[in-house]
Amino acid sequence: MSTLKTPVGEVRPSQLLWTYGPGALVDLPNLSVVTMGTDRWEKDRCQPIEEPRLLAAVRSVLGDQVSSLRMPPFQSSEMIDPFSAEANIGVPVEPFPRWLRCVKCGLLSEYDLGLFDLKENKFRPERSRFFHKGCKGSKGDQPARDADAVPARFLLACRDGHLDDFPWHYFVHRGPSECKGSLRFFESGASLQTENLWVKCDQCSISRSLAHAFGKSGKENLPGCRGRHPHLGRFDIGCKEQPRAVLLGATNSWFPITISALAIPMFREPILQLVQDGWTNFEDAESEAEIKTIVRILSKNANLPGIDKYKPDEIWSAVQQLQNNDATHEITENEIKGPEWKVLTDPKPPSDWPHFMSRSVLAPKNFANQIQTVLLLERLREVNALIGFTRVEAPEENSESDLSPDRADMTTNLPEWVPANQVHGEGIFLRFNEEALSLWEVKPAVIEREADLLAGHRGWRNARGLDPEIGFPGIRYVMLHTLSHLLIRELALECGYNAASIKERVYADTSGSETQAGVLIYTAAADSDGTLGGLVELGNPDNLGRLLTQAISRAEICSSDPLCSEHKAEKDRSLHSAACHACSFVAETSCEKGNRYIDRALVISTFDSPDACYFGHNNE
Repeated sequence: MSTLKTPVGEVRPSQLLWTYGPGALVDLPNLSVVTMGTDRWEKDRCQPIEEPRLLAAVRSVLGDQVSSLRMPPFQSSEMIDPFSAEANIGVPVEPFPRWLRCVKCGLLSEYDLGLFDLKENKFRPERSRFFHKGCKGSKGDQPARDADAVPARFLLACRDGHLDDFPWHYFVHRGPSECKGSLRFFESGASLQTENLWVKCDQCSISRSLAHAFGKSGKENLPGCRGRHPHLGRFDIGCKEQPRAVLLGATNSWFPITISALAIPMFREPILQLVQDGWTNFEDAESEAEIKTIVRILSKNANLPGIDKYKPDEIWSAVQQLQNNDATHEITENEIKGPEWKVLTDPKPPSDWPHFMSRSVLAPKNFANQIQTVLLLERLREVNALIGFTRVEAPEENSESDLSPDRADMTTNLPEWVPANQVHGEGIFLRFNEEALSLWEVKPAVIEREADLLAGHRGWRNARGLDPEIGFPGIRYVMLHTLSHLLIRELALECGYNAASIKERVYADTSGSETQAGVLIYTAAADSDGTLGGLVELGNPDNLGRLLTQAISRAEICSSDPLCSEHKAEKDRSLHSAACHACSFVAETSCEKGNRYIDRALVISTFDSPDACYFGHNNE
């Protein structure tokens, strides 16, 4: 099967970054498959994305051999001939788990043994399925008839990114055994709880409940990790992590590790910006003669629109200038927001760049003391790159720690490119008054709230064996983050976008020479749900002032008060204080911190803390 191309289903290109990337399982209606490593993808069918800052950040993590960011392959039309070459455009997958179960007789076996056959459906790929040919039932007394075979829904995974078939023979025989009898899967009870799911050996009649594979019993009854990477077809020797039994389709079987950046203009001169945007095409140019060829190829492929308007000598001059200034130095992931902040706070922000169109407006009158400037982004572009994944534990839970789960590889060798996608949208940027914010930070009530949040942060990290002295973003970040959530919830009611499509970027770095204090709320979606214009319209002074007032007033009293307002982060070692789903949490696709580091008492007065708020009662 590995040499044949058999379409088995469809996913959206964006899902290959966030849900079904390399190493992830795709649970189709009748099959379960694993997406193979990017070194098996057809690179020529993956269109490149130009974003030098993000590429530099990816190189700082994966190495200088990464040459490009590329979109996953996709078909140009839905109406195509199923027997044409275009019908085979997609990403390679292989069946996983390898063990299948007959729904009629309960037979458990690896499909490689030839007991199950594949029935293809060219016209409806999602209906392709395995079947048990000539099944006669569990007792062998029924007429022979083909029966569907479905994936066995139990797997093994470990924190180092390994994924393996469930050890059915080892498990039912309680260890290594010479018995090679066929296995049967059956249910004994009204519910489908694990204690009612059994596996039995036909030859020696021994059986065992799947309840012994989970929890504390699982550590005693399961073998060690074999270090298997099914998407790479290899085994890592010497994995010391304890494997865990997981269900097929469980959300903890694959967590993406991504880096994102906003496409921002770095130069005032249009030609310099164009060359910078397409720097991967120009970086190796050695003469003006080569420029003519490069521009001709770019124009023919409709890449880098606008570059053909300039003469070769002008482009060569821009290339030399960028080469001499070393404008493409490596940027780490933490440095990505710095250039964005400089562009967003520029007195004369760019207003006519194709991927960044903005205009400044006045801050709402009622909030002139707290908010310094407002910038409406009528068009922006966000680029996301997938650099790896983890299993069992999400990467953000253990960031900046030696105990964090290893980032699993997407390729057998060092990657030459990484999957990426770009989305367009609009947004509102709020820059806060630095003087007012500095005065607020030294208020005794604020210092008290910060101490509680810091204690909760330390307790949370201690409970997970992490360094408790790192990773706290600061009280400024918590306040800005909370206000961002309150405003997202309010905007979603009026802007026309669904709440999950609105995202945030919080700028609160105080370690550099220029302190940051800003929030960017934007929408960026792969379809038209990102450029409707509703969000920018609500950024005008009158609308924004009304929405801020409503958001703050709505946060004063939570339906879970007084439990919510009196919640202390230190007591239960949590990463939020006065916050819950009823008042300030948003969809995790919207939040850059996974609904952590939130406290509405820092934004508005609450029953428990009336004096720590940044916005007083005078903003009516």
